[in-house]
Amino acid sequence: MDTKEKLQEALKDAMRSGDPVRKRTLRSALAEIKNAEIEQGEPLEDSEILNVLQKEVKARRETIEGAEQADRQDLIEKAQQEIEVLEKYLPEPLSESELREIVQEAIQESGADSLADIGKVMGKVMPRIRGRAEGKDANRIVRELLG
Repeated sequence: MDTKEKLQEALKDAMRSGDPVRKRTLRSALAEIKNAEIEQGEPLEDSEILNVLQKEVKARRETIEGAEQADRQDLIEKAQQEIEVLEKYLPEPLSESELREIVQEAIQESGADSLADIGKVMGKVMPRIRGRAEGKDANRIVRELLG
C-alpha cells in the first residue's frame, strides 16, 4: 500500500471514529496531493507524495512560529496536533550524524572543495534526504564542511 492509499484509509478511519483533527489534517494533505497531481498532469510517485507531506509539516511549523509571536496558544496547539498526524506518514527523520554522513559522502562524490560547489553537493544530497530531513539543515552542514 502506497502512502496515498494509507492516507485515504486513515481518512476513512478518522471519519468513522469522529476524530476531527485527523479528519481535517488528512483531508488537507490529500487535497494538496491532488493539487500537485493536477499541476503535474499525472499521479505522483510515493517520493513526491512525501515531499507534499513534508511541505505540509513545514507550513504548520511556520504557523507555530507566527502564532508564538502573536501569543495565540490555540493556533499553536492546533498546528502541533496536525504535525503529529502528518509525521505518522513520513519516514523516520535523519539524525544530525546521519545527515552529516550523507553530506560528507556527497562532497566526496562530487569532488567539491569550496562553497562555490554547494550546488553540486546539494544536488546529490537532496534526493537522499527527501522527506527525512529539511534542506536548510543539509545546507547548513554543507556550508560548515566546505567553508
